[in-house]
Amino acid sequence: MECTTNRAGAQCKFMGKNGCTYVAGACFQVVEQCEGCERITENEAGKFCAVYPHPEMKWKRGVCNFATHVKPEVPQTEQGATLNPLKAAKRASRGR
Repeated sequence: MECTTNRAGAQCKFMGKNGCTYVAGACFQVVEQCEGCERITENEAGKFCAVYPHPEMKWKRGVCNFATHVKPEVPQTEQGATLNPLKAAKRASRGR
C-alpha cells in the first residue's frame, strides 16, 4: 500500500486500511550514520530509509546491514595461515 504519513506516495509494507501499523505510527528519519547510503529517499517531510522504518535501531548494534556506503571489515590473515580442516583432522588422528 502507499504511505499516507511521512513518505506520501511511496510503497510501504506497514500501511494498512487504518493507517500506519508501525509501532510509532510513522517512519523515523535517518540518522547521521546513514548519510551517504543509496537507500535514502528524500521528500518534503525529510530524509527516510526506503527499506527500514526506524534506521536508528539498525545502527545500535554496529553497522546497519542495509547500508550501501559502509563495507564490512574482513580481518586479514597471513599468507599460508589457512588450514584445510580435513588435513588437520587426519594429522591429529595420526598424532602429529
